[in-house]
Amino acid sequence: MTELEMIEELKNFDTPSITNVVATYPDHPLCLGLYNPWSENWYTDQSLRCMYPELGRTVGYAVTCTWGVPDPNYSGVTFMDVLDAMDASPKPTIFVFQQKFPPELEGKIGLAGGNMTTAMQAIGCVGAISNGPSRDIDEIRPMKFQYLLSGVTAGHGAMAVHAVNVPVSVAGMDVAPGDIIHMDENGAVKFPADKLEAVLENARALQIEETERLDRLRNAKSAAELRAIFGGHTYGDDEKK
Repeated sequence: MTELEMIEELKNFDTPSITNVVATYPDHPLCLGLYNPWSENWYTDQSLRCMYPELGRTVGYAVTCTWGVPDPNYSGVTFMDVLDAMDASPKPTIFVFQQKFPPELEGKIGLAGGNMTTAMQAIGCVGAISNGPSRDIDEIRPMKFQYLLSGVTAGHGAMAVHAVNVPVSVAGMDVAPGDIIHMDENGAVKFPADKLEAVLENARALQIEETERLDRLRNAKSAAELRAIFGGHTYGDDEKK
């Protein structure tokens, strides 16, 4: 399979299933154990909202950026450099932008509106994640472009790109340029692009395992049967208890 075909197939699995394969249960044979699940920042926290849950799963390569108030001593990069980075990246892309505004402004930045989104979508971007708000939600909805945001707000003042394709931290998830991002209404998870094939292979196997278990659970007639089904097979630490 090509990388694009593998990315497309990853949409068959929800984001919690991908986290299970990436790191959630390191003792399970189908978990790759790519991160210590508690000490590392590899998935998003509850501070984000999925703006368009009806779109389902979105997968792509991370293009990153930091944004804040204009610095009179620096004007080295602009949003055009973000677009250049997206154009140069493998496709599809997901824009992960960390907002670094002062506390009195951080909840009032309607940052990525309809114009920016249209430009990004034109060069293969399919979604965006940010630790702050954005705007033009109604305008963007028919574009079928996914957003995970802290919320929405109507306006903004002067703002500027501070860096492009640098490591960022957004809603409890640390992202490097080129990471694979998988996101849906549950949130987002990241993993290195060179693990794409392994993540997909294990996600397929996990889906088969869990489908079989769910069928058995649905047909169980007693707590004793449920205990027998879970005994030695629970996906997680409980299997040891």
